[in-house]
Amino acid sequence: MKLLLLADTHVPKRARALPEQVWAAVDDADVVIHAGDWVEIGLFDDLSARSKRLIACWGNNDGDDLRAVMPERADVTLDGLRLTVVHETGAAAGREKRMAALYPDTDVLVFGHSHIPWDTVADTGLRLLNPGSPTDRRRQPHCTYMTATITDGVLGDVDVHRVEKESRTR
Repeated sequence: MKLLLLADTHVPKRARALPEQVWAAVDDADVVIHAGDWVEIGLFDDLSARSKRLIACWGNNDGDDLRAVMPERADVTLDGLRLTVVHETGAAAGREKRMAALYPDTDVLVFGHSHIPWDTVADTGLRLLNPGSPTDRRRQPHCTYMTATITDGVLGDVDVHRVEKESRTR
């Protein structure tokens, strides 16, 4: 199973649209996961229509229209792997320990908010993944997103992808 992990798209505030490179990854994915900060519902509608399966939560920049169609926390089991999708996890310091305590029944926590790619494992085995942002790099060198696979209940092939400048729609 191929996964695409997104967060902090901020369309149309930070970009007019998702980059074509990201839409190609949407087309290739079996499941698209979005960890909030959509900003406007149009992208949610477009991503819902184009994705084979979309799992999503809202973020702090999302209004009532988005909060009406998705939860603050999304929990799903994919091929035996338990995933939780949230937007915010707080400060980076101590994140693994805090999240492991908050999500003891989760194998993989996908989050956003910081626009900083993150891939760590807590002492409990909880994997924490933040794909960064495909449209707003902030202080990062590049805009990013992640892909991964699930095979027989095991997460693998986790990769951070740099959004190429010619693919960006600004």
